Amino acid sequence: MSYAAPLRDQFGRSIEYLRISVTDRCNFRCVYCMPLEGLDWLPKGDILSYEEIESVVRQLAPLGLRRLRITGGEPTIRPQLEKLIAMLRAVPGVEDIALSTNGVRLPQMADSLAAAGLSRVNVSADSLQPERIRQIARRDLKFEPLATIRAALDAGLKPIKLNVVVMRGINDDEIGDFARLTLDHEVHVRFIELMPVGEMAGLTWEHVVPSAEVLDRAAAAIGALSDSAGPAMGNGPAKYYQAAGAPGTIGVITPMTHTYCGTCNRVRLTADGRLRTCLYGDHEVNLRDPLRAGEPLEPLFVRALAEKPREHQLLQMQVGGLRALSQVGG
Repeated sequence: MSYAAPLRDQFGRSIEYLRISVTDRCNFRCVYCMPLEGLDWLPKGDILSYEEIESVVRQLAPLGLRRLRITGGEPTIRPQLEKLIAMLRAVPGVEDIALSTNGVRLPQMADSLAAAGLSRVNVSADSLQPERIRQIARRDLKFEPLATIRAALDAGLKPIKLNVVVMRGINDDEIGDFARLTLDHEVHVRFIELMPVGEMAGLTWEHVVPSAEVLDRAAAAIGALSDSAGPAMGNGPAKYYQAAGAPGTIGVITPMTHTYCGTCNRVRLTADGRLRTCLYGDHEVNLRDPLRAGEPLEPLFVRALAEKPREHQLLQMQVGGLRALSQVGG
């Protein structure tokens, strides 16, 4: 069966990827993501039901939507997440469903999520040291990154990407340890430049470690790095490298030193049903109210793409009113 080509925005970028936040809540309070006291959580009635999320995807898939990513907050704390995965997998045209998670609950959920139709996972892991994990997450939930990686691989949720937000003086001394994981595991470690925005426990530009420095330090740990195509699915904004003979790769995501807006192919659906066309932009379209009123979403989606900005204004410290990345699922 053939499907429509993805719609293009005003700058010619094909939009085929929707990130879906299923909750604004999280069981972590990571220093770069959410205030320690949490946020003013969305009222339950404002949050899209699974049936409403499925309806949004079903209406947008004929317009070229092919790839979905389930995000939060922390998506695995929303009950019966497997139900949503199965519902979305049944939508004609959807080819790939991924999950972004902090990984705490993944060892218990990986098999059921895979059985429901989940394709792959991204796991956030900013340290391999238990005490440091507690310091960064500001919660003690006994997260074990290596156990989470094994559970995902055993369940067939591949490729698995390990996302590391690098913070100078906090976890940058572990760059080599993370790089060494790629020598023994089929895992794609992605180092993300810290974005010092919102209420972030005093993190500033001094905590940003440029990607060039990250790569130098990774190469010092595991040997020369050559360009790599990266994982087979969902390369997104990362640029990948690989040590000789390594089953895994190293990626860098560079919002602070090299913007990648020119190839952006995504939009975001917030937990309360707002379509956000740029992570750090102000432009949003309310889909929830028209959806609940029985109105078609296609005209709203087409209009939203026509207004998608050329690039974010993060380097000018304009963040679209975000207090926390958890508000839009990153």
